Amino acid sequence: MRLFETDSSVLTMGALLIAMAAKHFVADFLVQTEWMARGKERLGGWGLPLAAHAGVHALGTLAVVAIFKPSLWWLSGIDLIVHWLVDRGKTLCAHRFQFSITDARFWWLIGFDQFLHQATNIGLSLVMVTL
Repeated sequence: MRLFETDSSVLTMGALLIAMAAKHFVADFLVQTEWMARGKERLGGWGLPLAAHAGVHALGTLAVVAIFKPSLWWLSGIDLIVHWLVDRGKTLCAHRFQFSITDARFWWLIGFDQFLHQATNIGLSLVMVTL
C-alpha cells in the first residue's frame, strides 16, 4: 500500500506545518496580551508591543527549529523580521484606509495577514526540510 511507503521528508514537512501552525495559534491567540494586541495597532508607541509580539513568534519558531533542525536557529530571526513587517503593514493599511471593525475590508485585511503568516510558516518549513 503506497500510504505506508511515503517518503519521510513528506512526513517531516507535514509535522513541521502542524508544529508551525500550532506555534502561530499559541503566539497569536493564547500568549498575545491585550497590551501587545492594542499597542501594536497604534500609530505611536507601537514599537515595544510589536517587538514583544514578534519576539514571541520568533521564540516559538526557535523551539520548533530546535526540535527539527537546530543548525537553522537563524530562521527564528527571519520569522521575527517577517512577522514584524506583516503586522506593521496591516496596521498601516488599516489606518490609511480607515477600516473599522465593522467594515468587511478590515476582516479581509486580517485574513490576508493570517495568510501571509501561514505562507511564511510554509516557507520556513520548506527551508528546514531542504537544508
